[in-house]
Amino acid sequence: MRGAEPIFLPGEPHVAEISVAGEAALCDRRGALYFPDLALLCVSDLHLEKGSSLARRGLLVPPYDTVATLLRLQAVIDHYRPKMVVSLGDSFHDVEGSARLPEKMRLDLTAMMAGRDWFWVSGNHDPQPPAGLPGDTVEALAVGALTFRHEPSREAPPGEIAGHLHPCARIVQRGRSVRRRCFASDGGRVVMPAFGAYTGSLNVLDRAYAGLFNADGLFAYMIGATKVFAISGAMLRPG
Repeated sequence: MRGAEPIFLPGEPHVAEISVAGEAALCDRRGALYFPDLALLCVSDLHLEKGSSLARRGLLVPPYDTVATLLRLQAVIDHYRPKMVVSLGDSFHDVEGSARLPEKMRLDLTAMMAGRDWFWVSGNHDPQPPAGLPGDTVEALAVGALTFRHEPSREAPPGEIAGHLHPCARIVQRGRSVRRRCFASDGGRVVMPAFGAYTGSLNVLDRAYAGLFNADGLFAYMIGATKVFAISGAMLRPG
């Protein structure tokens, strides 16, 4: 199955090419998935304004998550110049997050969206369209052989791209444990890593992923400091 063996592109050590339901895709170490033949960029779980949401509940954290996430998103968009962007749900941490977005950041985000199709997939944190922002809000989006939705479906046909679970993977080599965010895929579907600066992660061996992947074909595309590493399911460890 193509996708089990990634291709590292010359001059782009931070990218691994995989195949999802026959569609070529680039796993970018910044946490985005790009489909070159479709000129489509996908990100998931931005959780914008999570810091301000926590602050409202008395949990004080540095208020820099939104700006850090948007700066990384801007860099990815500048790199690929996609015609279409799909944000796979939980783009904002709560239903009022878009209303709390500082005006400078709202203008920056609107500028990123200009001149391209932009889809906000509804998430469990943000089931409503973001206030004061352009783009189309959808429950799911079909593009060719691909279907984009927030939560993975147990009975989805090949080609599903989903988020929600914030996957990470853990391996142990030479007595050293390494745990990193990852793209999880068996070539039939992808579960995306969370893109947001203040997001946690859940090991791909957790029972929440049960039944989502063909165990023999599962690979975790682990995000390292300079590249994306393809790790077979047999090498993964819980925790």
